[in-house]
Amino acid sequence: MKNETSVQHFYILPFSGETRSKPFITAFFFLIYVVGVLINSSIITVICLEVQLHKPMYLFICNLSIVDILYTSVTVPKLLHMLLSGYHIVSFSQCYAQFYFIIVVSAVEDFLFFIMAYDRYVAICDPLHYHRIMSQRHCILITVAIWVVGFLNSLMILTSVLYMTSCHSNIIHKFFCDVKSLTKISCTTTEMFFVVTGVEIVIFAGLPIMCTFASYVKILVIIFKMKSKESQKKAFSTCSSHITVFSIYYGAVLLGYLIPPYSVVLDTIFNIIYTTITPMVNPIIYSLQNSNVQSALLRLV
Repeated sequence: MKNETSVQHFYILPFSGETRSKPFITAFFFLIYVVGVLINSSIITVICLEVQLHKPMYLFICNLSIVDILYTSVTVPKLLHMLLSGYHIVSFSQCYAQFYFIIVVSAVEDFLFFIMAYDRYVAICDPLHYHRIMSQRHCILITVAIWVVGFLNSLMILTSVLYMTSCHSNIIHKFFCDVKSLTKISCTTTEMFFVVTGVEIVIFAGLPIMCTFASYVKILVIIFKMKSKESQKKAFSTCSSHITVFSIYYGAVLLGYLIPPYSVVLDTIFNIIYTTITPMVNPIIYSLQNSNVQSALLRLV
């Protein structure tokens, strides 16, 4: 980012004026981080060790746990360091590195939610062809493609941001560097940035949401056509967790980016939800309620 004032760093001030609450805030984020990492690490370990869980759905759950660990690891440790040390200065390179990896995990998570919805769609609506469509080879290729696209997409966005000019201020009222915080302190934006942002919104927000919605409409049509109540209940249970996690994540992200720029408190709350609380809650809702995962955890213990 070109800087007209020749400032070589940012000031991260997420909770300015809340010095009395800093011990509580520090303990809160430390607890969330430790619990989230432990739960997601347990899910990854169980899925890797249990042969019975080497299936498409669990492969994507494993990747979701990896993304959740990265989400919190990119943001929370630096926040804890600032809260404990009182040193809120972040260099440009540190800010851009954090920004880059946040975009990577966001893009990967967006596509993972869609692929997990598609997996449920094939399993319920086209069960006879499930093993052919969601074969091990196809799932591995999909997973690799998702991560590659995530890294390339983030590089493209970072390139467009680097050409923005910062002159309003070097103070970021968030606990991490993201697009919204960097554009707030920018006085000029490039045409490339607007093009990239538009493409980003369509591909990584619009398409996954619409495709997931279409998948679940078809799933619900098939479920309501089932004659057996037991079959309906089983089909609903396999989809309810994904719908819950999907709704919490996208709800927090969309509200966080759509609220007015002057609503600092609301902005902070929604950022905390989708960057720290959601990664901790995801495995609890999605994985620990799964009977196969529960059985595997008990055997491992």
